[in-house]
Amino acid sequence: MTMTDPIADMLTRIRNAIMASYDKLEVPCSKIKINVVKILKFEGYIRNYKIIKDNKQGILVIYLKYNEDKSPVIKGLKKMSKPSCRIYSRCKKIPRVLNGFGINIISTSKGVMTDREAKRMGIGGEIICSVW
Repeated sequence: MTMTDPIADMLTRIRNAIMASYDKLEVPCSKIKINVVKILKFEGYIRNYKIIKDNKQGILVIYLKYNEDKSPVIKGLKKMSKPSCRIYSRCKKIPRVLNGFGINIISTSKGVMTDREAKRMGIGGEIICSVW
C-alpha cells in the first residue's frame, strides 16, 4: 500500500507519541523526513534522532524531548501543505507562527530550512509544516 503523504504520517506519529508520553518512536526513513527531523533537533524540539539501515528504506528513530515537569517541548504540529493543496509563499509573505515563538519548516530550492533562514536568504518555497 502506498502512502500519499509520508510527512503528515510522521507528524501524526510524533503527535500520538507525545500524547502517550513515549520516549522514542520509529518511522520509515526518507530524505525529506531526515531533513525535517534535523531541523527539529537543531531548534531544540527533540532530543536526538538515529537512522537504522536495513535492506529496505531504513528506519528513523526519533527521541522525544520533555521538560522537567514531564510536559512535552512540542506543544503542536500542523501540516500546512498537502498533496491536494500545496501552499507556497514568497520570502516577504512567509507567515509567523505564534508571533515568532514557533517555526515554519519550508522546502526551498536551496533545501529544507526554517522560515527564519529562508527570510534571511531571501527565498520562498513550499510551507511543509508549523511547529510550536
